[in-house]
Amino acid sequence: MNAHRRCYTLILFLLSPLLLFSQEQGLDEKINEAFMPVAIWWENLIFTEVTIVGHGIPIILILLLSGALFFTFYFGFVNIRHFSTAIKVVRGRYDELEKEAYNNGEDVLGTIKAEDHQGEVNHFQALATAVSGTVGLGNIAMVAVAISIGGPGATFWMIVAGILGMSSKFVECTLGVKYRDIDKNGNVYGGPMYYLSRGLKENGFKTFGKVLAGIFAILCVGASFGGGNAFQTNQAAAQIIERFGIQGAASGSIIGLIFAILVGIVIIGGIKRIAKVTEKIVPFMAVLYVAAALFIILTNISYLDDALGFIISDAFTPKATITGGFVGVMIQGFRRAAFSNEAGAGSAAIAHSAVNTKFAASEGLVGLLEPFIDTVIICTMTAIVIIMFNMDGAFVYGDVIDGQALMADGSRIGGVNITSLAFDNAIPGSSYVLALAVVLFAFSTILSWSYYGLQAWKYLFGRSKKSDLAYKLIFLIFTVLGAAVTLEAVIKFSDAMILALVFPNMIGLLFLFPKVRDELKKYLKVVQNKN
Repeated sequence: MNAHRRCYTLILFLLSPLLLFSQEQGLDEKINEAFMPVAIWWENLIFTEVTIVGHGIPIILILLLSGALFFTFYFGFVNIRHFSTAIKVVRGRYDELEKEAYNNGEDVLGTIKAEDHQGEVNHFQALATAVSGTVGLGNIAMVAVAISIGGPGATFWMIVAGILGMSSKFVECTLGVKYRDIDKNGNVYGGPMYYLSRGLKENGFKTFGKVLAGIFAILCVGASFGGGNAFQTNQAAAQIIERFGIQGAASGSIIGLIFAILVGIVIIGGIKRIAKVTEKIVPFMAVLYVAAALFIILTNISYLDDALGFIISDAFTPKATITGGFVGVMIQGFRRAAFSNEAGAGSAAIAHSAVNTKFAASEGLVGLLEPFIDTVIICTMTAIVIIMFNMDGAFVYGDVIDGQALMADGSRIGGVNITSLAFDNAIPGSSYVLALAVVLFAFSTILSWSYYGLQAWKYLFGRSKKSDLAYKLIFLIFTVLGAAVTLEAVIKFSDAMILALVFPNMIGLLFLFPKVRDELKKYLKVVQNKN
């Protein structure tokens, strides 16, 4: 604990100059001017398109969708057939099987060598940590962005992407546990970095595996700074400033600094402290947000059939104002769903790797619940609330500039503020409840992504205390920067950073999926014997 206090004190000391600089007039504008060119360049690079049937489609989305479809069919719709099994695993129904995890005297999970150390957190904590990394402002702000650009039909494709993404998440989380590394102190190191390097080495592609693992680790560090951090503080700061009328040229930077201090208190303690915090925050914020959304939907039930009708009809015949037509709407849905649930990106496998289990497939089944919770439930509820709000034309679908939609009064707002208006319109004053949910969503997501990024950082630079401190300091600096830049800049950078992870991760999954089949057979055999 003393070491943690010393580490945190040092981080606060190093961050303190930002508090002084934040008083400078126009600091937020200067930060944005420097950040925007980088964001635009990175987005253009990652979203390189190929022309199919006269439409430009990003290569990254083709890879993501084709991989998810393949895994869904190959594993016999594991996302549907074993959904109830996944629920039972999370509830602890099969925990006692861990004590019997041997096959003829040998560990079923041959890659886990330390018999006295099988992980650091339980199934629910691993799920809560991973869900807190995926269920974030993507469910509130990015849904609003998707609908404002692609119309109600984007919701349909988000749901499809979420259902298919459950299969991808199952594969990567199973591999995360199978190829993880556990040191002599019981600390777990896992994720795509390890299954890409170790798994492909087993298949005779040692060098290729190391290259993919290195690329993933670099991109994961960047994603932790962008979508897992900067975007979260950006939208949280936007809500705080909007709801409480905070003024000042450097207000974003100051809010970001406060966030950085609070985050620093938690992340110094590592995955166990993060898990303890997220297992309390995630259920609370999910219930709070879902309850408010459900109340709005039920009190406006007469609009529900119209909203659902728009979601289905506009998915195939979008409004004329929407650029790209049917393909454009589909791309928006898949793109925002991928950002929201991260299925195929491999990030959540890092958190799931820390679970206390000997059965890799058990945690893979737990992992498939994430896209369902994140996209099929929470994103859909957000979308319905926004569509109901826009029944009378509060904003124009498809007319978006710099990430902001055109409102009926001629003003422009974007992201989380659209959702906030929708909530406040249905329940006056509920925008303050939403503001609380936004802050909690942002906080928990930042905590989880700090762990993801740190694991990738340690894979690249070693597991020393100095390496640990260096990453956490840079991460907290991005917490401050994220609150200062514009929504357009942070969306471009965050989208591209998280989706870039798909390239090395999905390529690896397409090499290693037979290993997952073997793990699933082993686990289901034990479960069936139990039943």
